[in-house]
Amino acid sequence: MCTVVIEIDALRQAQGPGARLLAVRDEDPLREWDTLGEWWPDRPGVIGIRDRRAGGAWLAADPATGRLAVLLNRADVLDLSDDQAVSRGALALASVADASAGLRERLESGAVRMHGFNLLEVSPAGARVLSWDGATLRETPVPAGVHMIAHDDLDDPATARIVRWLPEFHAQPATGDDWPESWIRLLAETAELDPADDRAIIRDNRPHGYPTQSLLYATAAVDADGVDVRDHALPAPAHWA
Repeated sequence: MCTVVIEIDALRQAQGPGARLLAVRDEDPLREWDTLGEWWPDRPGVIGIRDRRAGGAWLAADPATGRLAVLLNRADVLDLSDDQAVSRGALALASVADASAGLRERLESGAVRMHGFNLLEVSPAGARVLSWDGATLRETPVPAGVHMIAHDDLDDPATARIVRWLPEFHAQPATGDDWPESWIRLLAETAELDPADDRAIIRDNRPHGYPTQSLLYATAAVDADGVDVRDHALPAPAHWA
């Protein structure tokens, strides 16, 4: 139940992907993770936030190639236990290595069995979301403007936090050198909601039947100069301050 806010700037996009994003990670606090760094010796230069258990990444980036990917979980139609499923953490790493070609065939043929996901990809070719529901892999281009995605589709009106907060992020576009502070201030405002509220971005999903809580957020800028990512751990799960 992670959340991403992304702005694609049409003017910057003419020279590259021109993306600015804010991503909030929800995970089980008992599942250990490593902060942003170069954790994969076989992938020199790739940085990311690593899941220690599976070795993959929630967010990964390759500044040298201008690629960034963020993984969000979504529901699926599979009757698949966790021990039968391939970890989704490999997806972000494959994406920034430009190795996601053929993913549709592997998933839809059953060669790879994986729980549902949204994979947000930013590259020199633009931005897109790959969505897997256990039966079909769909691709949604991310057009110019400000958008949000969580556990359903891009800008999905069925997602309460998108309905509540997308207009607010629209009103504060990610322009200027101080854009992260503007969006972080707005994120702090969202945290005034109860973290179990369906409209909350800083979340406690336990009342909804999931062990996950918001643990950290990251900001990233992707343009012709490369990728700049900053991560920030919350002081406690599901707590802003």
